[in-house]
Amino acid sequence: MKIAITGATGQLGQLVIHSLLKNTAVENIVALVRNESKAADLKAKGIELRHFDYDAPETLASALSGIDKLLLISANEVGRRTPQHKAVIDAAKQAGVPYIAYTSLLNADTSPLGLAQEHRETERLIKDSGLKYTFLRNNWYSENYLGSVAHTVEIGTLYGAAGLGKISSASRQDYAEAAAKVLTSEDHDNKTYELAGSTSFTLADLAKDIAKISGKAVTYQNLTAEDYTQALLQAGLAAGLVDVIVDADIQTEKGAMFSESKDLENLIGHKTTPIKDQVKAILTS
Repeated sequence: MKIAITGATGQLGQLVIHSLLKNTAVENIVALVRNESKAADLKAKGIELRHFDYDAPETLASALSGIDKLLLISANEVGRRTPQHKAVIDAAKQAGVPYIAYTSLLNADTSPLGLAQEHRETERLIKDSGLKYTFLRNNWYSENYLGSVAHTVEIGTLYGAAGLGKISSASRQDYAEAAAKVLTSEDHDNKTYELAGSTSFTLADLAKDIAKISGKAVTYQNLTAEDYTQALLQAGLAAGLVDVIVDADIQTEKGAMFSESKDLENLIGHKTTPIKDQVKAILTS
């Protein structure tokens, strides 16, 4: 059984591989990477590396030779994902790969998020390919809210535009465990899993958690979409990333990040990691 992982040197990809190593032999794992120099740690573990570049589609089928299961981790270039994913799906079909799992988006078929369209298009391409599949519809990563926790403590304010919208996020590790479980067990063919955290929070709740754990006064300040956009641009974030962040908050207020699905905790066999535990790990490290 050969299991291949795209984006294997990425944040999620590495965690998936580490989880796979707990469930299957190292010789069963193939890391598909664009830059092999970034995969030295994987190679040191005995994992087979294969060069894999979405933008060189003519080379992809040969890299998938002998693969039994493929995890397509969605590409990170928003706006280019659909053609890149199509190249991978076409190559999988050409190489005779019988099964593909894809990291999609929570409620991709109905989600109002701007990111959802490319996920919908990719899911359709996979269904049309005739391959067996599993859609792992991941909600937002909790880490998306934690990159500036120390700065939030320093200034005493958590900014956003999500209002009182509830967020059912989970850690990358939680999603990685779910992917590894699906790839190493049976009865997941042609199934769709809506993956979300066991608990939910608002950004005001997150600010309270940060305050309690840090011992400093921290409050949440809700901004208009326009003001939040300007604040992020002034902080030096790229315009494309700002659009994604602000859109996520706008849609959060409308309920896009909330889910009562227990698919994730059922797959991994335990509750997902509470975001306050991650805050504590960051602030006490």
